[in-house]
Amino acid sequence: MTDKERESLNNEELNNTETAGESSERTSEPAAPSESGAPVLSEMKRDGETPAKPNKEKKPAAAAAAPGPAPKAWSNGSSKVWMAIALVLAVILVIVLIKPPFNSGSNPAVATVNGTDIKKDKLYDALVEAGGTQTLDSLITEELVTQEADKKGIKVTDADITKEMDDIKKGFSSEEEFQMALQQSGMTEADLKKQMNMQVQLRKLLEPEVKVTDDDIKKYFDENKDSFNTPEEVKASHILVKTKEEAESILKQLKDGADFATLAKEKSIDPGSKDNGGDLGFFAKGVMEAPFEEAAFKLQKGEMSGIVQSSNGYHIIKVTDRKAAHTATLDEKKADIKETLITQGISTKASTWIADLKSKAKITNSLDDSANAATDSTASAGTADTAANTTK
Repeated sequence: MTDKERESLNNEELNNTETAGESSERTSEPAAPSESGAPVLSEMKRDGETPAKPNKEKKPAAAAAAPGPAPKAWSNGSSKVWMAIALVLAVILVIVLIKPPFNSGSNPAVATVNGTDIKKDKLYDALVEAGGTQTLDSLITEELVTQEADKKGIKVTDADITKEMDDIKKGFSSEEEFQMALQQSGMTEADLKKQMNMQVQLRKLLEPEVKVTDDDIKKYFDENKDSFNTPEEVKASHILVKTKEEAESILKQLKDGADFATLAKEKSIDPGSKDNGGDLGFFAKGVMEAPFEEAAFKLQKGEMSGIVQSSNGYHIIKVTDRKAAHTATLDEKKADIKETLITQGISTKASTWIADLKSKAKITNSLDDSANAATDSTASAGTADTAANTTK
């Protein structure tokens, strides 16, 4: 990662931390690690921070050229935090795996270029310069939080981790969308799960300090009422082919009694749905290309279209289910809103809480002299206060 990229990432992280819980326009951007090194709890909600509301926008034109009827778009706002985590993780994993040269007399070559060695100490120094200070600060923060959790007898169970993961997944409209976000961030679900221990600790430490009233919940619901509502949706399968002649042949087979899913697996050129028998899941208006959408929403459950042309080719569509539009009520959403407001409150408190925790700790940081100076100064001030009180 270049200096410019690190600077950009750091600026984004600070901006996200400063605006956590305030912006109603951003699309679910969980707060990234703050200036204090605190990986502020991820909210992972969408559309003005409403719970479990997918941001269904039309797929960008560049991506729509891929085979298929312009499948559901996923909110790239939530991916920013995973991008940040992935980059930090990459530095952590590599630096931790490399044994520092000053702890060992061994300095083997890790690569050779035309017979010239690149030594392990050179790699280590480069990694430290690239992000070592930030990474070490994150590890210090993690240790401080763990120590504080231990003092208060806080335990993290497998059930806690599972719940935290489930809460994050609620921010996505499907498992496929969640996996796509992880893939875009260069992470696996196992990588993400490893980060949940500190998330749970922070939640358990700070949640008792966050108070959410019924008035708070009602105000939030009233301000975001439209985003809680569910639009009309259809569930459809399709078979996509390149030519009209192919589509006509397949349509004839279907009318003669051929199985739709079987033909989709055999004939469709849409890689995203063919293995599932052409199934696209539920989608609302404004997600698919106009010709495809218009044809699908005209069909009733169990009905099949004729040949529908889009920019990707020729489709035959079958609607397998429908959902009517639904207007949400406060009672339906009360629990979700309370959870969202609590998470926002924790995110707001986390940075200050971590900074205060650091100011009271004795920290030795070999990569950051200023941090040592600040810690020593705080410790000296505390000693002076104790001495002054003793002499009174």
